[in-house]
Formats: sequence, structure tokens, C-alpha cells
Amino acid sequence: MHLFYTPDISGEIYTLSEEESQHCARVLRLGAGDAVRLIDGRGGLYSAHVVEVRGRRCTVRVTGVQREVGRRGYYLHVAIAPTKSIERYEWFLEKATEIGVDEITPLLCERSERRTVKHERQVKVITAAVKQSLKAYHPALNPMQDFAAFVAQPFDGVKCIAHCMASPKSPLQHAVQPQGRALALVGPEGDFSPAEVALARQNGFVEVSLGDSRLRTETAGVVACCTAQMSSFA
Repeated sequence: MHLFYTPDISGEIYTLSEEESQHCARVLRLGAGDAVRLIDGRGGLYSAHVVEVRGRRCTVRVTGVQREVGRRGYYLHVAIAPTKSIERYEWFLEKATEIGVDEITPLLCERSERRTVKHERQVKVITAAVKQSLKAYHPALNPMQDFAAFVAQPFDGVKCIAHCMASPKSPLQHAVQPQGRALALVGPEGDFSPAEVALARQNGFVEVSLGDSRLRTETAGVVACCTAQMSSFA
């Protein structure tokens, strides 16, 4: 069944966005009467069928809805420094979405090799991953934020910083609580600076380990997502 992202859906009759309409009519070649499914990114999964294709607009009629489809028992926010290779960062966005993440914030750190990102493009990467993995929830992607300003913001849950420096650290799975809320910081190529780790500690972050291997930034982000997911089953 074909799946379309409809974040502003309301009512029984709905017109897909221009991009989704083009995919429906020109790529998939769907027409009146064809069945489709819609997601609103907030847990709603809708059954519908196409009623009209006209120009660049495709209109559908909703026939049923399910709420909180695939809702997870934990909340995960990953704040990560985008990699120098934008393809690797987008790979992280894709895989994190497939595994399960609620919120992502790109971080600007002292050692960041990439200092800008194209927000709209990366939202599209996440949306494609949501549809491919048949998820009804769409992760939030925030604008890039400066590290110091970000760690000073309040967060209602466990706050963790993963780094490679030699210091006492707990495994991430011990810090993340089942059914809880967690914020995990992942640094750039070259890791967080000692000053950044100290600042995070001052703001209530606990130092955590993602294992014995030295991981690439995007791999560390994916491991954080996997660890949170497995910890939720404890």
C-alpha cells in the first residue's frame, strides 16, 4: 500500500501537497479509486482512496483512522554534530528515523568540521525514511544550535554526553531508563573538547560510554538510538 505524508490533514477530503501529488499521480500513476494510506507524523495512520487527480493536485477521501500507531514507550532526543561529509550525516538521519528517535538537533561544536546544514533538505531525508519504514511518527528536526547555548537549556529527563576521553563513564544503557526521557549528545570528528565536556557536566549531563570501539560520529548516533531502544525493553 502506498504511503503519503500529510502533516496538516483535517477533515474527510484532503488534497496532497504538490510534491506528494506528483509522486502519487506521475511516479506511481495512481488514479481515482486507488487505495492509499496517509500519516500525519503524530501517530495517525489514515486509510483513504484517491477521488481526483487534476493537474498538480491529487485529492483523497479518508475512510478510516488509527491513532498512536507504533508509539514507543520512551522519548529520545539526539543532539549531534553534523559530519564533514553531508552524506554520512544524512545516513544517520535516515537510520535513526528507522530505529526510532523523537527529536534531533544538529550541534555546532568547537571542533565541528561542518558549520552549516540545509534544514529543508534534511527534513525531506527524514520524511522519506518515515515513509519507507512505515512509521506514523515523524521525528522533529531542529535548526543547528551552538553547543554552549544548547546544554544550558532545560530538559525533563536524563541528560548524557558520549565522548572518547579517558574519564569515569557509565554505559549509556545504565543511564537510560525504561519508559523515560533521554537526551544524548554526540560530538564531531575529533570529539568534544575538554571544555565542552566540563560545561556539559556543569549543566547536569552525565558522561556515558557507547562501548569499547572508537566510533564515527554517525555510527555513534545510531548506537545511541539502538541502545535507547533496547533499554526500553528492560
